[in-house]
Amino acid sequence: MPAGQGAVVLDIGGDVGALVVHVPDQLAGAEIEICPAGRRSQSPDEGAGWWAGAWRGVHEHAHEPGTGHDHDQENGHDHDHGPAWPHVAVLLRPGGRAAAVFPALHDGRYELWLRPDGPTAVVADVRGGEVSTREWPVGR
Repeated sequence: MPAGQGAVVLDIGGDVGALVVHVPDQLAGAEIEICPAGRRSQSPDEGAGWWAGAWRGVHEHAHEPGTGHDHDQENGHDHDHGPAWPHVAVLLRPGGRAAAVFPALHDGRYELWLRPDGPTAVVADVRGGEVSTREWPVGR
């Protein structure tokens, strides 16, 4: 699957699937958070029990000034956020389409929103061994 300047490797199977969300191009660089449906009002759990593998430190992206997530660092995520819901950056993909890829989610229904506190914009079902796709609503 194309991603940014390379390919996305998805390690799916059993009860682990992936979610690709196609996003309007103007959201490139934004971050999308995810949690199991119905748990957003609870304390963030770092993906415990539903995100397969680690997400912290492996979701590299640059932070643009003025996005509310600028840490005066050039790249990467080697800074502390405190407890958080897993999040990924929206990237322009080859061919010009923006997308966010959630590479390793256990079977379930998930809520997605723009970081840090946008309204829930997408609810998606993920099934093990499959790549689910959703469209981000225009204007969200």
